[in-house]
Amino acid sequence: MSASTSALTCLPARLRAMSAAGAVAIVATAALTLTATPHATAAPHLVSTPQVSARVLDQWIGRALDVMKAKHIPGSYAAILRNIRRESGGNPRAVNNWDSNARAGTPSKGLLQVIDPTFRRFHVAGTAWDIFDPVANIAAACNYAAHTYGSIDNVHSGY
Repeated sequence: MSASTSALTCLPARLRAMSAAGAVAIVATAALTLTATPHATAAPHLVSTPQVSARVLDQWIGRALDVMKAKHIPGSYAAILRNIRRESGGNPRAVNNWDSNARAGTPSKGLLQVIDPTFRRFHVAGTAWDIFDPVANIAAACNYAAHTYGSIDNVHSGY
């Protein structure tokens, strides 16, 4: 058994179900614990980055995928994780205070950086009405992406 194969057996079922090549790429990043970053060195759009484990992030994504499946909203674990890493670095309390949305008074918030009007419009029944709730934020963002791009799987840059 190779090192990558033995590492895969320790991962959550969602990652094990992915192809070996895809899973190894995700493992290399998702298995790491996101660490706190001082504000001075953080990306300009993050207010702060609390420590969130890959396990907790996996649980949030898994619960969102369960809700999405029940509501027929497309999206994959890999695409959600990819977009969370780009948008918030895994910080469920991230707030973008520098872009055009923020300058207009509606900063992007949460794991997938959703603005309040978009969250309200694409909120998924059965999730919290709190934009900072990780499951609600993921589900609403994926619902928005499904209506706009066909799926979160089609989002490879800021949306």
